[in-house]
Amino acid sequence: MPLRIEPDNTFRDALRNHTGAAGRPLAGMWVCSGSPLIAELCAGSGLDWLLVDAEHSPNSLESILAQLQAVSGYPVQVLVRPPVNDTVLIKQYLDIGVQNLLIPMVNSVAEAEAAVDATRYPPHGVRGVGSALARASRWNRIPDYLARASETISLTVQIESKAAVETVEEILAVDGVDAIFLGPSDLAASMGLLGQQEHPKVRAAVEHCLAAAKAAAKPAGVNAFNPDTARHYLAAGAAFVLVGADVALLARGSEALAVEYIPAGAGETPASY
Repeated sequence: MPLRIEPDNTFRDALRNHTGAAGRPLAGMWVCSGSPLIAELCAGSGLDWLLVDAEHSPNSLESILAQLQAVSGYPVQVLVRPPVNDTVLIKQYLDIGVQNLLIPMVNSVAEAEAAVDATRYPPHGVRGVGSALARASRWNRIPDYLARASETISLTVQIESKAAVETVEEILAVDGVDAIFLGPSDLAASMGLLGQQEHPKVRAAVEHCLAAAKAAAKPAGVNAFNPDTARHYLAAGAAFVLVGADVALLARGSEALAVEYIPAGAGETPASY
């Protein structure tokens, strides 16, 4: 007899429950170390959500699985970012139990639609069927998983290029895109302003996307390590925000120790991501 195991609520549900007139934006951080121990440590911080990153971090399927298991007992939402918008890779992520995807570099409606298709079984998409082998269905212990799988998944796409900003309204209109997330660093680079994510033109592009999301009644998030910038975007309508990273906190914290105890070794440190 199958066990009565139900999947957790998705990030989409968390946004719906926490934001709005009576709620508040969700604050989160990057988990880039690839360490289940660090992921668990961050999961107990009191933050609303974590982003386990595989685009710019040394994360494999195995390390992502271990981190999902490590944080499963904590009241925190976990998004996972694959390195690329790839149907096969998304299938593998979903099968190991990733419920909330953040897809990088979505620059067009076609790319957004491809991401949606990758999360849905036929006839509504192209996700390969392997639930009997997959942690996502708890090895077919979740009743009616195949019929209900799309209910257990949220999809956020990243708007991080000039082309994506120019078509953000159309991307937001794609059925199955639950939210967008703004990446000011790559956006600045695509605008010819590499390393200038605080540039007024970059801020204006981010604000344009936040306004478009509000008009479409879909949540929008943004990466902002600078506290003043984070507050600015929250005031402009961001529903969720990333305000730090495990590796950045360790880097800056260890540098502060060096400054404190080895003054001659102190030096300027480049700005965080």
